[in-house]
Amino acid sequence: MRPILTPQESAELDRRSAERGITVETLMENAGAAVARASVGVAGGSYGKRAVVVCGKGNNGGDGLVAARHLLRAGLGVAVAILVDPSELRGAAASSFSGFVEAGGRWSSFDPGWLRRELDRADVAVDAIFGTGFRGEPDGEWRAAIEALAGGVPPVVAVDIPSGVQGDNGAVRGPAVRAARTVTFGALKPGVVFFPGAEHCGDVEVADIGFLPDLVTSDLSLVEGSDVARWLRPRSAESHKREAGYVLVLAGSRAMTGAAVLAASSAYRAGAGLVTLAVPQSILPIVEGAITEATFLPLPETKDGTVSEEAWDPIRQRLEGVGSAAIGPGLTTDPSTVALVRRVVGESPVPMVVDADALNAFRDQPSLLSERASAAVLTPHAGEFGRLTGLSSSEVVEDRVGHARKAAAEFRATVLLKGSRTVIAGPSGQALVNPTGGPCLATGGTGDVLTGAIAAFLARRLDPMEAAAAAAFVHGLAGRQAAARLGEGAVASDVAAHLPEAVLAVRSGEAG
Repeated sequence: MRPILTPQESAELDRRSAERGITVETLMENAGAAVARASVGVAGGSYGKRAVVVCGKGNNGGDGLVAARHLLRAGLGVAVAILVDPSELRGAAASSFSGFVEAGGRWSSFDPGWLRRELDRADVAVDAIFGTGFRGEPDGEWRAAIEALAGGVPPVVAVDIPSGVQGDNGAVRGPAVRAARTVTFGALKPGVVFFPGAEHCGDVEVADIGFLPDLVTSDLSLVEGSDVARWLRPRSAESHKREAGYVLVLAGSRAMTGAAVLAASSAYRAGAGLVTLAVPQSILPIVEGAITEATFLPLPETKDGTVSEEAWDPIRQRLEGVGSAAIGPGLTTDPSTVALVRRVVGESPVPMVVDADALNAFRDQPSLLSERASAAVLTPHAGEFGRLTGLSSSEVVEDRVGHARKAAAEFRATVLLKGSRTVIAGPSGQALVNPTGGPCLATGGTGDVLTGAIAAFLARRLDPMEAAAAAAFVHGLAGRQAAARLGEGAVASDVAAHLPEAVLAVRSGEAG
């Protein structure tokens, strides 16, 4: 896993590094050198090339000035625009300015016309205006400088984060630079991981600028393929179908048979050895014809063809023999169904995935979600999360990590908050971010596929955080594989069909 440092954690990293004898000047020198190397690469070399460096104040501007000095020494023509009077620079940034001038560098106070002319003849630009502490919307000359760099010519290398992107959550409230490459220091930052900020970053390079590895720690991390490979151990030579993972899927209604089929088939595709699909008895012939491998549990139903609360006894008996349960896809919120869901969630003896209408069953009494006998993974999208917490979707998106952590603690469960990017948070405060997926998953039923995959991994005795993170990773990878072959016409069943291939890619080390 790769640590993701918030702006506050980055500032603390600087402070603790100084206590260990690593000066700001050393870090700035290394950061500027890394930006210069990246800029030469983006420019396509140094001979006959020109660079424009736009600097703000503070350490970000200082990094840009060091980069300008290194570019000058590499043989590029370098023009620097500074958005503050150099007399306002302090500490290491002031030293970086002096070093640039002593090396023969030329600079100008910010002037829009001058900057546009320089950009028109440059091969690369360096954005050193704002760092990861930026919030809000730029104005005045700062806004004009960002708008000039955002014009798309020449390609831009961003220092730590593209200016205009909020470092703590990736929000973009005004003009923002669109970089070809972002060089961030020591560790990833939320602003380069979460959208829409991530869309402004281009290729992201994490540069080692001298931080001691034991200081680069966070309780927010990006999941990598190697993590998933470690969690998803292959079946043993003596495995049988129950040992490989036995899942009970409680799903479906007369109007939504597909959700039940997708969840059950995906549990199989993710590696479960046995799946029982529990559905209203009237739709049994439909789901039997759609999924060959499953066993079935027909259940008492309401007059509208939804599972009735009278189904508790047969469900309870079946739960005693399975490894995990998936509850929710296509159930509806009929009052009798809601009563059943609340009982199943509260009394299930096995870990479970609570999704879709199983989450909606708690919208008027969300505190009941914490009153359970076993572990749970809750899988809301922003709208479902908002219904459980009283937040608007925009409020949820504003602080995905913070809200997911708070809900995980409140509900005593692992919370998988779907979106770009999906966040997985546990009651302890640990949070993971899934890097796979994308618009390939923006089609009906993909959430049901994810539910089945999580249930399969829970049945294989993975910890709930690991099961949720592993499932999100391979689900997103399967979506990309399906889209690569079928384009935007790929549907949820195509994603499910690619789950085995995604798991293989993870185990072979081909998934990053």
